[in-house]
Amino acid sequence: MNRKVKTAVCFLGFLLIWFFIAPFLAKTLIVEKSLEKSDAILVLSGGSAFVERTHRAAELYKKGVAPKIFLTNDGGQDGWDEVEKRNPYFYEKARWELINQGVPENAIEVLPEIVEGTHDEAVLLEKIVRERNLKSILPVTSAYHTRRTLSTFQKVFGEKIEIGIAAPEIPTPSPDYWWLFRQGWRNIALEYLKIFYYWLYY
Repeated sequence: MNRKVKTAVCFLGFLLIWFFIAPFLAKTLIVEKSLEKSDAILVLSGGSAFVERTHRAAELYKKGVAPKIFLTNDGGQDGWDEVEKRNPYFYEKARWELINQGVPENAIEVLPEIVEGTHDEAVLLEKIVRERNLKSILPVTSAYHTRRTLSTFQKVFGEKIEIGIAAPEIPTPSPDYWWLFRQGWRNIALEYLKIFYYWLYY
């Protein structure tokens, strides 16, 4: 067997193994802990992911899961908006999207401090929970962010309140083919690096 044939066989073998491993890597990141009722829903910041996150939050709100939706602000801004004549912040666009989905303005609250990541969001929310004596919170985020989110919030809150986790029902991109898309590598491969970082420092 010459070198080219050996290389082709090795590549095909690796590809076959990858077909089985890749979906497992994606699905391992996805967890769900539903709550029938919660004091509030929290939509985590995430750039352009605000669309899928706010749509899921609006669904839960309209089902009567919670009377309030919190939004966090990571300081990120989107591109130029011709209507607003400026670069709106993602938290503003998330708020507008919730309103477009039928959530009343008085049910939406943007939390006051700028956050730099999931841990910051959990710490900020913990302050709000203490101030308002909340008993349960349902974070809403993207599917591949759910495991780290739930773990982080549980570490910050301990046994103080009940923590759930929710995400859009259909992950984007598909767990079976995520590795064919640039977004998939951002969502899954990068998420594993973040999990390792959180394991080291939080």
